Amino acid sequence: MERVIKKYANRRLYDASQSKHITLDDIRAMIVAGERIRIVEDKTNEDITRLILLQVIADQEQFGRPILSTSLLETLIRFYGNSLQAFLSSYLEKSVETFIDQQEVVHAQLARMMSTEPLGAMSEMTRQNSELSSRMQASMLETFTTDKEKGKTE
Repeated sequence: MERVIKKYANRRLYDASQSKHITLDDIRAMIVAGERIRIVEDKTNEDITRLILLQVIADQEQFGRPILSTSLLETLIRFYGNSLQAFLSSYLEKSVETFIDQQEVVHAQLARMMSTEPLGAMSEMTRQNSELSSRMQASMLETFTTDKEKGKTE
């Protein structure tokens, strides 16, 4: 279930489920905790979740340890309006999903490795990582091929 948060004209965020005003740090904490949120403008009920999440990312990039380098940000900006924009969006989304999947596999394998034979566990981890990488590449190729075919038919 998603938590609905309202943004008022005074730029304050209000979480009705907790009956209190919240900050961007509170939004970040909710996301980190795995909560699904939706943020809407109070008067128009317009969904502004993406805008607020981008503000959370901007705060993290400015005051924390950045994930996005200047070079990467410049590259992303160049893709807006580019014919490959949709492909890049899909590619980034699938890449992050694959990264998370691989992280979970590594954690599970490390747990197993602590309780089983080390060489067997390392071999299995290598095999699974290779398999996940192959699936991601196949998925990307399929997305790219589909996007190119769409471009030809339009």
